[in-house]
Amino acid sequence: MHTDLKIEEEIVLTVNHNLLSTEDSDIDDITDVYSHSQALAQCQNYLEKHNMKTHFTLSTAAAAKSINSNNSYAAIGTLKAAEIYGLKVIDRNIQDISNNKTRFIVLSKYEHPLTGHDKTSIIFSLLDDNPGGLYDILGVFAYNNVNLSKIESRPSKEGLGKYIFFVDFEGHKDNEIIKNILNIIKTKTSFIKILGSYPFVDIS
Repeated sequence: MHTDLKIEEEIVLTVNHNLLSTEDSDIDDITDVYSHSQALAQCQNYLEKHNMKTHFTLSTAAAAKSINSNNSYAAIGTLKAAEIYGLKVIDRNIQDISNNKTRFIVLSKYEHPLTGHDKTSIIFSLLDDNPGGLYDILGVFAYNNVNLSKIESRPSKEGLGKYIFFVDFEGHKDNEIIKNILNIIKTKTSFIKILGSYPFVDIS
């Protein structure tokens, strides 16, 4: 939140997850698996089937790098990570969905101009004395026929029961309708920041 960088672009890539461990390890040896939370979530069925305990790391690369000589530990990562860190590929393509796609964002000091096929990302927190505040904000989008593509909440560090909301929606911040929506939302929130407007990627 405390940066001047903006989202300038989103990139959606097909990502295949693989189970990586030491050269002397086998699938029956693995008890604990390390990876980024998103990768673990995308392989949940596989991990539950094999009764493997999960541990979060900052990235899939960090997970692969952390695997040492203990053959009961494994990482979920890419084939390239296995090559870089000298790990054995125990099992390939273990993700729950075969056509698994992951979204990455490009950050920049520069803002992307309006293209007519854009998405905007914002982050905000609600006013303390505004019951139903999130419902009101979502209603502003609905009233203006603006589609949301994502809404997520994360606990705030400001106190129990306080949340920060991340919302992606269609349109560019320089579009007049979007400007009006953002101005209305400012009156209904204690904090709002535009993370960026950038070309929309259709992943259907």
